[in-house]
Amino acid sequence: MSHPHPDLGQPPRLHDNALRVVALGGLGEIGRNMTVFEHRGRLLIVDCGVLFPEEHQPGVDVILPDFSWIRDRLDKVEAIVLTHGHEDHIGGVPYLLKERSDIPVVGSKLTLAFIEAKLKEHRIKPKTIEVKEADKRRLGPFDCEFLAVNHSIPDGLAVAIRTKAGLVLHTGDFKMDQFPLDRRLTDLRGFAKLGEEGVDLFLTDSTNADVPGFTTAEKDLGPAIDTVFRTAPGRIIVSSFASHVHRIQQVLDAAKLGGRKVAFVGRSMVRNMGIAGDLGYLKIPKGLIVDLKELEKLPDRKVTLICTGSQGEPMAALARMANRDHMIRIGDGDTVLMASSLIPGNENAIYGLINGLIRWGANVVHKGNAKVHVSGHASAGELVYCYNLVKPRNVMPVHGEFRHLKANGELAVSTGVPADRVILAEDGVVVDLDKGRARIVGKVEAGYVYVDAMTVGGVTEANLKDRRALAEEGVVTVVLLVDANTGRLAEPPDFLARGFVHDDTTFKEVIPIIEECLAKAASEGIGDPHQLEQLVGRSVGNWTWRHWRRRPVIIPVVIDA
Repeated sequence: MSHPHPDLGQPPRLHDNALRVVALGGLGEIGRNMTVFEHRGRLLIVDCGVLFPEEHQPGVDVILPDFSWIRDRLDKVEAIVLTHGHEDHIGGVPYLLKERSDIPVVGSKLTLAFIEAKLKEHRIKPKTIEVKEADKRRLGPFDCEFLAVNHSIPDGLAVAIRTKAGLVLHTGDFKMDQFPLDRRLTDLRGFAKLGEEGVDLFLTDSTNADVPGFTTAEKDLGPAIDTVFRTAPGRIIVSSFASHVHRIQQVLDAAKLGGRKVAFVGRSMVRNMGIAGDLGYLKIPKGLIVDLKELEKLPDRKVTLICTGSQGEPMAALARMANRDHMIRIGDGDTVLMASSLIPGNENAIYGLINGLIRWGANVVHKGNAKVHVSGHASAGELVYCYNLVKPRNVMPVHGEFRHLKANGELAVSTGVPADRVILAEDGVVVDLDKGRARIVGKVEAGYVYVDAMTVGGVTEANLKDRRALAEEGVVTVVLLVDANTGRLAEPPDFLARGFVHDDTTFKEVIPIIEECLAKAASEGIGDPHQLEQLVGRSVGNWTWRHWRRRPVIIPVVIDA
């Protein structure tokens, strides 16, 4: 299999009849999915999502793809094609449209409804093109055909892209559920027809490539969910992704059967389920949904709440309930049903959330102890089936951590795809499809762009390092009044510490070290306050490490006496 060389440089000029493929996100991570196709000077973007931060990225709201490679060519972008409406595929669109607002956004009815609602919050009115399965659309030099795929959200699409360089098939996120709740099957006949035509490059969902067999059907969850609703003595709080329409439908059906009323909790959940209901994707029995205030008047055994926060997000409704920071107070008799997957990287947050809920007396039902969730992604058996059906000339696994990409590549090889035709790329790696052969030819910048409140791209890795140090080691501020004539202390220094364990005697030992540092600086003619602050900061930092094995953030302040 072709791996990117660590010393890859800038890619060469693209040949007229070649197609360039660059993933600016989604390769080596679960999220931030964005793939750029370049042909004859024009660009087509497939998906533009966000990645959610982990514990080592404090203060970050979401993480975007890096647009710098295309920023000076945004006028060349024909369209943004969205495969489906999950945040890891559409969450970055508002930030891209802020740089050029008239880029056409192409997607299915539900996907466009979700992104339009999101863009409305950003005060952006997009130019949209609605498509459905079997539609064909010419977008500049890119001839696109859309195929139905089954996923954990309705209206998912795969996209086939025809250019002079050949035919590319991008699956988006998909699985092959043979009994989908909405009866919308993945279009395997369409995949086979494209295979007959000849797929030159196959971009395939890798998320479950290391999971043997076939993904469980959604309908098989019904009995477990019904059991929860039949046996729960009090309130049921269901946590799910705000876009997981299929799972919410199962919950609504179970609540109706159990004689319960339902309220949605959380802005995104209320918004998305309202959209899905209005468009007919969510079938809501009459009188089932009530306002949260009305629900409070009902006995607990008649109450169901549906909220966000299944990944342990600190500001989501479920985490706030667990932290006693929400109007809904979790207590004895409550049942919490976590009807979603465990996304890699979120394990600690999720288990911490479960512990918090159990501590308040709740019974927590989750994927680990009941069959209440199935993945929305194809497992190894389904991927092998697709490779045998499509028989691609070249394969580029997408959407997954590197272990998923590697497992997917090995599946392709096992079905007969030559190993040198399987491209294991990473974010920013440039792949050219030329004369029927895909090759790695270079690399472009594709780092993390952090969104921190109103700041986009302002937070750097250095900032995050400081934040981690503040959180883990504390901060010590040293205020020094220095005689401008002698360079010596005019009075004893003041120490202000936060998060660093100390008492009144802790810093007495470091005062002679500071005096020695200032004396040495004076003998060398160093009197600039900024230089003195650097010297003192280094000396105090070395002392805290030697004596306390801690590295707090040291903030020296030198004031001329």
